[in-house]
Amino acid sequence: MATIINDLRETFRRGDIHIRLIFINAAVFLTITITQIVLLLFNINISSLIQWLEMPASVTQFLRQPWAIITYMFMHAGVMHLLFNMLWLYWFGQLFLYFFSARHLRGLYLLGGLCGALLYLFAYSIFPFFTPYADYTFMVGASAAVLAIVAAVAYREPDYRVNLILLGSMPLKYFALIVIGLDLLFITTDNAGGHIAHLGGALGGLLFACWLNKGTDLTSYINNVIDFFSNPSSFRMKPRKPKMKVNYGKKTANETDASQTKPQESKSNVTTRQERISKIREKIKQSGYQGLTEEEKKDLFNSSIH
Repeated sequence: MATIINDLRETFRRGDIHIRLIFINAAVFLTITITQIVLLLFNINISSLIQWLEMPASVTQFLRQPWAIITYMFMHAGVMHLLFNMLWLYWFGQLFLYFFSARHLRGLYLLGGLCGALLYLFAYSIFPFFTPYADYTFMVGASAAVLAIVAAVAYREPDYRVNLILLGSMPLKYFALIVIGLDLLFITTDNAGGHIAHLGGALGGLLFACWLNKGTDLTSYINNVIDFFSNPSSFRMKPRKPKMKVNYGKKTANETDASQTKPQESKSNVTTRQERISKIREKIKQSGYQGLTEEEKKDLFNSSIH
């Protein structure tokens, strides 16, 4: 048993970010399920307690449990629900890493889940069709987060072909349109909340990819918050710089050379780093993300910190 735990721990440590997210989702599901089973043997039902981790459709209930907007995206209603979401996360998470960084995937998973939850909350508050059910409707699942990843890749590489078991090979843009279209068609069915959340997640993925093309990373704020809680000591207040003494005399030859050399050196470092990242991305296109060394993966991960 100890060997199995050590193997799982090592796989988690060495795994890419989508593998780690799969581990987290599976661990949460197993912990909650096993706890429920053990307590039910003693006739103790904790369903009402677990509901405090699920995303409510009612704004009033949400204000009582605001943490649910995060916890719900790591919970699942059953084995098949977990299995399908994690398979999608594995396939499209791997594809996502061909075109984006691991840091982007980590942030987009949460961004997609947040967008899905907010649209779900908005729909049940605004549309008369849903409002009668808001007080006793709750949602769980990573679907919105996964759909954000699918939509981002489809926007970035619309003509990339994916092989599907029943539909064969098709461009990613058509696959994404089919998935989003089905969610729109079934928005008034029994799983209305899930379909609404899917649409919110897809919207989050599209916004992320679109804004990233313009130079703005919508996941940077989320990643900064994660970094703060995972390593608070790295966010110490920067010491105040001392006032510079201004000399109005003529510059010496040494001072003139120094002022001209420093910017050139800084620009050279930036150019070298950009060239290295470009080579890594070319390598991904040729041999895939798995062909990168640990150092190259780390450089690619850190390249999105700006």
